[in-house]
Amino acid sequence: MKLQFKHQKFQQDAANAVCDIFMGQPYGVFQYKVDSGNSPTLDDMGWKNKKIELNDDIILSRVQDIQRKNMIVPSKKLEGRYNFTIEMETGVGKTYTYIKTIFELNKRYGWSKFIVIVPSIAIREGVYKTFQVTQDHFAMEYNKKIDFFIYNSKQIARLEDFATSSSINVMIINSQAFNANGKDARRIYMELDEFRSRVPIEVIAETNPILIIDEPQSVEGKKTKEALKDFNPLFTLRYSATHKKNSIYNMVYKLDAIDAYNQKLVKKITVKGITQSGTTGTEGYLYLDKIKLSKAAPKAIIEFDVKKANGVIRNSVTVGEGYNLYENSGNLDEYKDGYVVKEINGKDEYIELLNGKRVYVDKAIGEMNEEQIRRVQIRETILSHIERERHLFRKGIKVLSLFFIDEVAHYKWYDEAGQAQNGIFAKMFEEEYTNIINHLQLEFYDEEYLKYLDSIDVKRTHAGYFSVDKKGHMINGKISKKEKISDDVDVYDLIMKDKERLLSFEEPVRFIFSHSALKEGWDNPNVFQICTLKQSNSDVRKRQEVGRGLRLCVNKNGERMDEAVLDRDVHNVNVLTIIASESYDSFARGLQTEIAENIDRPSVITEDLFVGKIIENINGDKLVIDKDMAHSMWFDLVISKYIDKKGILTDKYHTDLDNKEIKLSEEVQEYAPEIINIINSVYDEKRSLPIENARDYDVDLKLDKNKMAMPEFKALWSKINTKTVYEVHFNTNELIKKAISNLNVNLRVANIYFKIETGSQTDRIESKEDLLEGKTFVKEDTKSYNSQRYSKVNNAVKYDLVGKLVKETNLTRKDIIAILTGIEKNVFNMFKNNPEEFIIKAARIINDAKATTVIEHISYESTNNHYDIDIFNDNMVKGKRDVNSIKVNKHLYDYVVYDSNIERKFAEDLDTDRNVAVYVKLPNSFFISTPVGKYNPDWAIAFYEGTVKHIYFVAETKGSMSSLQLRLIEDTKIKCARKHFAAISKGDVVYDVIDSYDKLLEVLKS
Repeated sequence: MKLQFKHQKFQQDAANAVCDIFMGQPYGVFQYKVDSGNSPTLDDMGWKNKKIELNDDIILSRVQDIQRKNMIVPSKKLEGRYNFTIEMETGVGKTYTYIKTIFELNKRYGWSKFIVIVPSIAIREGVYKTFQVTQDHFAMEYNKKIDFFIYNSKQIARLEDFATSSSINVMIINSQAFNANGKDARRIYMELDEFRSRVPIEVIAETNPILIIDEPQSVEGKKTKEALKDFNPLFTLRYSATHKKNSIYNMVYKLDAIDAYNQKLVKKITVKGITQSGTTGTEGYLYLDKIKLSKAAPKAIIEFDVKKANGVIRNSVTVGEGYNLYENSGNLDEYKDGYVVKEINGKDEYIELLNGKRVYVDKAIGEMNEEQIRRVQIRETILSHIERERHLFRKGIKVLSLFFIDEVAHYKWYDEAGQAQNGIFAKMFEEEYTNIINHLQLEFYDEEYLKYLDSIDVKRTHAGYFSVDKKGHMINGKISKKEKISDDVDVYDLIMKDKERLLSFEEPVRFIFSHSALKEGWDNPNVFQICTLKQSNSDVRKRQEVGRGLRLCVNKNGERMDEAVLDRDVHNVNVLTIIASESYDSFARGLQTEIAENIDRPSVITEDLFVGKIIENINGDKLVIDKDMAHSMWFDLVISKYIDKKGILTDKYHTDLDNKEIKLSEEVQEYAPEIINIINSVYDEKRSLPIENARDYDVDLKLDKNKMAMPEFKALWSKINTKTVYEVHFNTNELIKKAISNLNVNLRVANIYFKIETGSQTDRIESKEDLLEGKTFVKEDTKSYNSQRYSKVNNAVKYDLVGKLVKETNLTRKDIIAILTGIEKNVFNMFKNNPEEFIIKAARIINDAKATTVIEHISYESTNNHYDIDIFNDNMVKGKRDVNSIKVNKHLYDYVVYDSNIERKFAEDLDTDRNVAVYVKLPNSFFISTPVGKYNPDWAIAFYEGTVKHIYFVAETKGSMSSLQLRLIEDTKIKCARKHFAAISKGDVVYDVIDSYDKLLEVLKS
């Protein structure tokens, strides 16, 4: 099959935006005598680009007109003389567009010498392929062909043709070929014998070529910018989806990610995020995300297991040398043996631990479930592939899936005889594919599609695209250290040659494995699934990953499946599913943030937004909007309730837009489509995320010494500051029996499982702020896989189970042994699957049993020890203003830091009640000892004498006061507190649990 190309308005508009800059430039060609070097008898004539005859003022005026037409802020001057920027989203046909622009410039002005500069071999090979496959298409339109070639320092004679040919000539060159330290790069600046002692760059420069820089943000370092001057360009065109903000010169055309998606020029993205729920905490898991270098000591961002109240979780932190994982993990035994950061090596990108283990950037050690996650990813990719394939099969659309991996050996390895063997991922793929095909619910599939599936052997439906050595063996190949992308020509050559063959149903390959460094330069329109089988790396741009599959698909005839063919069905057919090795929320949020970083749009509708814009009706009549008309249009939008008085778009505007019911004044209604385009260039400020300095909201509590001196507070403090001791007399056998019974019934240690969350882009992206707030993806489905059949606990980590439970429960080893030997075997066996969670949950259940046993047998006695008043001076509590703290008047401090809305409301009511003299949220250092841990009451309140029955009150604020709804340990602590306060007071201190200030008054008046 052969790819078909069609004329698209946005590509013509982009070409026109460049060509119209030079309106008035006379058509012409210019012939000159080519330097013949050390062969003076030769009399070669060459062709060069004719000089620009327009002055800078005219060119600037042209640029400004084009910018107004394309809704771009006009340049005040030529920013970088004869540099022009074109922004085009990945996947819309950027290379096609600048090839078309080459033909148009030649047609209008006669210019014929062009150089395409790219940042990498990957992009170079992709550009070259596009020149090849579009050659016949453009020849039909322009009745001529381009003579294009890739610059090769060892085939320098090709430059002779470039200089002397009268046809359109394009040289494709990667920046390293003229801007690097290697011998090949230096040759372009050397006098070469095989080039008649001429200097290649001088021969090129003599032609005054037009430079086209593909991805300038990756090309133009300081050194390269200087080197580009050596080409003596007539002018420079810069094409990218992600220009650097400080390197945008005279933007003349812009098609950003929002426009490309809303105009249905790229695929809709769906994400399947995979997360692991739970961890055994036995593997010494440690992942090194990145190393941050600084003038001070380097830091490392690591991820490791941390013990929390409900189990073990993964935590990511920035650490320095000396960081102790054992201490910071909650004393997990997996980190007991030398897991201290000894060295952070920024040069070779690794950290070394005291135990000698090294972890390199983007790598993990001790990851028990790495293999499982990859298997789940492969399975989900196959499932997504089959689901999409069965829908598109009847439409004649071949479906491809792409797996990125880091090591070729994971796909193929070679035995001693040189025979290829499946690597771990190829094995997983064949196992999962076979299992899925064998268990299809056949009633959902038509016969033709089932025949197609039956005709494809599992071993032939996947293939690896990697570099090969002289023996024909797949190898990892060369990876550019600077750019971390593949530098191999042969791998791109292989993929490019197969690009069209892969789209044919006769070709059985549907699943492609390739190197993860293949981030750019290659894509295929029919890639519908992308799966990255590697540890997540925050340095890999998600837009790079999805960019390999954003292009709209083609059918078996090579026809592009766009809106002209599919009408409103574009985003039902063109869906790219990303199978991510991170959560759906994390990937979707990261992708949207990356897209938003490159969106530069005005924030509100203003009159100035319209002034100077050139709009056109269906008859081709053009209108330049002046200030009076702009004011009228803005006012009309307010009257129509499409914007508010601040210029913010309303819901009514979006509703009428979706229903195609936008009505403007009669004066401009005929220009409505172009006016709507101007309006849509703005994002809705209502959805903006203001970035503020968090430190501006920090609150340090200041003690009010005057309130501390109040007689009411002094009296309150004297009543509650006495310390107590408790005694417990209970039957140990009763506790052991209760603990055994509760463990048998209630102990449940979770198996590790994987959660797959699926979400898709919304039908329309309204604004940049939608991206920032994560509103352009909607979660649609969640499912999970139990991974127990793969789990194996690391026996290298030895556990003192009894000792751990003794420490957590304060019971004797004898009592713990009696409990463990008394529980059922299947309950005890849970320890093998997940030791840390077993310990955490078993200790909680035993403590609950202890709490219910001791509470009936506990007594408190007051002592001669008291809390010192200085505990209020040492209070280090901090809060965030209007986040978890409020300014108050009757509190012992100037602010109250609250833990819930109930506490906030309670404080507000205390502060406004004239009967309250002073109150305080008690510091954590004020506590009551109980058999189940320290207990810190919430509030101490002093009322004015005579206003209520009791003048002192200690309160615990809870959302629920039901003992059944309070956790057992908490309920036990509260019961202990009641006995404590009964022991230290003579009935004039009330302690109770309340859920509101009204409840407090109710208790006081009872």
